Amino acid sequence: MKIIKTKIKGVFIIEPEPRSDERGYFARVFAKEILKANGIKFDIAHINRSLTRVRGTIRGIHYQIKPRQEDKIIQCIEGAIFDVAVDLRRNSKTFGEWVSAELSGESMRMFFVPKGCGHAFQTLSPNCLIEYFVSEYYSPEYERGALWNDPFFKIKWPIKHPTLSDKDKNWPPYHK
Repeated sequence: MKIIKTKIKGVFIIEPEPRSDERGYFARVFAKEILKANGIKFDIAHINRSLTRVRGTIRGIHYQIKPRQEDKIIQCIEGAIFDVAVDLRRNSKTFGEWVSAELSGESMRMFFVPKGCGHAFQTLSPNCLIEYFVSEYYSPEYERGALWNDPFFKIKWPIKHPTLSDKDKNWPPYHK
């Protein structure tokens, strides 16, 4: 596995290194010791899977607050997504900034989003199957979100006029 730094401290792109032959391939998608060697302490509490049927759908921007903050590793198993991490850590040099990675079943890339960052993605194809490794249990009372098109973040979504859930349409603007 390759661990690639981004401009936001603690946000990484993870690239499995599949071994292929005539039968197919084998790839390690989680290796605690490799993450730890790169400064990532990660214990899995949940593994979640979602299917998004409609191209252009945005899910997010989601996060949990203390004491239930969570780290996430996101992988697109089928289809392709534009995955986004937003730095919400007020003491960070990159507070309010975002980074993205295109994840797909073909590339096998993953995205590590640490505690204190919001997460969202937009589907680039229909029928996207996403798997999340999460370090904390879901706690609705600690769940928060920000509006997908909040002017504070200025995220450049690749597909205009997205499909959104009622929840994601109605998050309040992020308070700086």
